[in-house]
Amino acid sequence: MGGSQSREDLELSDSDTEGQQEEETEEEENYQDVSNETPEKSSSTGRNRPKTPSSLDEVESKLKALKLKYPSTTTRTQQSPHSNFKNGVKLYLHIGGNTPKAKWVSSEKLTSYSFIKTSKINAQDEEEDSESESEGVSWWVLKVSTKIRAKVAVEMHLKTLKEQRRVDFVADGVWAIKFFSDEDYKVFNSKYQECLFENTFGYESNEANKVKVYGKDFVGWANPEKADDSMWEDAEDDFLKSPGSVTPVRGNQDLQEEFEEAANGGIQSLALGALDNSFLVGNSGIQVVKNFSHGIHGKGAYVNFGSGNQRSASNLVHSTPKKALLMRAETNMLLMSPMNEGKLHSTGLHQLDIETGKIITEWRFEKDGTDITMRDIANDSKGAQLDPSGFTFLGLDDNRLCRWDMRDRHGIVQNLATANTPVLNWTQGHQFSRGTNFQCFASTGDGSIVVGSRDGKIRLYSGNSMRQAKTAFPGLGSPITHVDVTFDGKWILGTTDAYLILICTLFTDKDGKMKTGFNGRMGNRIAAPRLLKLTPLDSHLAGVNNKFQKAQFSWVTENGKQERHLVATAGKFSAIWNFQQVKNGSHECYRNQEGLKSCYCYKVVLKDDSIVDSRFMHDKFAVSDSPEAPLVIATPMKVSSFSIASRR
Repeated sequence: MGGSQSREDLELSDSDTEGQQEEETEEEENYQDVSNETPEKSSSTGRNRPKTPSSLDEVESKLKALKLKYPSTTTRTQQSPHSNFKNGVKLYLHIGGNTPKAKWVSSEKLTSYSFIKTSKINAQDEEEDSESESEGVSWWVLKVSTKIRAKVAVEMHLKTLKEQRRVDFVADGVWAIKFFSDEDYKVFNSKYQECLFENTFGYESNEANKVKVYGKDFVGWANPEKADDSMWEDAEDDFLKSPGSVTPVRGNQDLQEEFEEAANGGIQSLALGALDNSFLVGNSGIQVVKNFSHGIHGKGAYVNFGSGNQRSASNLVHSTPKKALLMRAETNMLLMSPMNEGKLHSTGLHQLDIETGKIITEWRFEKDGTDITMRDIANDSKGAQLDPSGFTFLGLDDNRLCRWDMRDRHGIVQNLATANTPVLNWTQGHQFSRGTNFQCFASTGDGSIVVGSRDGKIRLYSGNSMRQAKTAFPGLGSPITHVDVTFDGKWILGTTDAYLILICTLFTDKDGKMKTGFNGRMGNRIAAPRLLKLTPLDSHLAGVNNKFQKAQFSWVTENGKQERHLVATAGKFSAIWNFQQVKNGSHECYRNQEGLKSCYCYKVVLKDDSIVDSRFMHDKFAVSDSPEAPLVIATPMKVSSFSIASRR
């Protein structure tokens, strides 16, 4: 799966032609940057696009052919107007959005930038920029000319292109700055990183404060150039030795849409099955669909939330479930709905019997005789939904991590017909003091648990103890909104609004044995994470609701099998990364990068509406000519299935 589908990575044309406005306008018609294709809608992925200049030299030769007033390179160098201009840069703007006419145009051929600390992000007057910090909270702001004034934050999606002495970013549009020397480029990036650290953590950027934020064992997170990347290389070697590992290092696959069907409307999430059926969870019920080797389609039964136990069903019908969990060989489903609109926490859940299509009971969360809340539920392990005798599942709240059992304290199945709102049995877990701020969690194949927090921390717990984390990663300052983990527990994928964070949990203990952070303390040999990002242009084109959501690995439930791809949604985009490519330290994406390695090489599916969920089907549905099981993408009104076919 090749490079990112954006028009960002080619050199911008740098004509400094003087003369009439008409000549400048005509010249700007050629400022096109189309090294990579802009994502097409899924229905037209093969459409041809107009051929455009592929390099700066080609652009300049075409301009010369137009016989415009065009001074030579030597003349321009000798008469450079920026020689004594402090923080001088060239400013470009991307126009045309996601159309064939999209291009970069020169906004200002010579302007300047500055980093300002201010309490008023949107202030326009210079006098307001110098307000004292004592008047309130202040932030670092990037100001370029009079056109850009943006708080320095990850939401800028700033991307560096060292070879071009250029940075791209989002600030009410997509902009690019080009610097006149390598030193200018270096100074800007150094100052930007200092401002970003201070705005994120509230401390001045220095070595002592980095240790305070990350901890002495995580020096590689603060200073990636000092990181030990050997674990990534060891893991890559292990991947290549694993059975069935045939995906090439340089992905070479295409996405092909197999099915698209209209849904009954209001799809909120997907509950994919590994057996015969999958389920579309909507506002008023659940649509059953069939699983095939090329995706899901064919409408089966529709389970209306108003059916079954009248009292519990009536409670559910007024609140769309935010979580659906398959259990007992996919014959039952647990549905958890928020207490109130806009609230994530729930006081209980409903149990749906899929075979009869009826909600059979409403369970209550209770500990020591007191009702409590949960914000998320998960299966005991990656393959637990296939266990026909499963009675337990995991629960998470802001400061609670536990295991629930649908049997009573003596292990006896409760009589749902006679019980008055049966109570779930808290069998294992811990209620932490305030401050953990848990947000999301997931389980490995052996039942180990990874938990993401609002402060960005990611904690690893063994399946035997939920009281104390074996390993706690510090995070990068952004809340973790969703987390996933590979079946073998070696890799963790955290979702934040602006980027995905991929963490390797492998380490070598004092006896030389390879372990994961779930079953041992990692010490100070902790590899730096890698980031997966959208380019600034793609982030902007993804739409208003362009935050990353629900990043997932592809789905395997067997030892010895490896996840091959990662997928996440962002607005109208689903972005797919080749997992092996991300792990490959020599991958072209990482060349000349500074800071944490960030991968921008992904495949994009663009839909007409915001995407609510994207997931790979179970590994068993991968066919012989495909390296991966089908990808299912749902919008509120439609569900589509895509296969990944190797190019011949």
